[in-house]
Amino acid sequence: MSPSQTPTCDALRAQGHWNPDWDAMASLAPDWTEQFMRMVSVPLNSPALDARTFELVCIAIDASVTHMFAPGTRRHIRRALDLGVRADEIVAVLQLTATLGLHTMSLAAPLLQQELRERQATAGEPVSSASSVEAACQGAQER
Repeated sequence: MSPSQTPTCDALRAQGHWNPDWDAMASLAPDWTEQFMRMVSVPLNSPALDARTFELVCIAIDASVTHMFAPGTRRHIRRALDLGVRADEIVAVLQLTATLGLHTMSLAAPLLQQELRERQATAGEPVSSASSVEAACQGAQER
């Protein structure tokens, strides 16, 4: 497929939004890649979000625990700073993004408590106190 047959991919390259990791797929399946990029480019080309907001949302997506894409996070941080976004605004986005992992604790901590109670009930083992759990966590961090 010639470059003229992939206008969305070409535009993303020209605008600096292209990720070189996509080159292999673009080479293997140019039609599919073009269609996919056209779909995911809708928000980029929409007037619904101003450029600053768009970059902040992209930072949140790329930095999220389910994505963790460092090159994209860095690229969007640079663009945000170039657009005049303040560092404290970016930090606030990163802090909000970090809450995605909060459910790990809200799901797992009650399960741990339940397992500890069940062990205490069946084997007479003492339930670990908060301080002993904190000490175990601290020891794991030091290793």
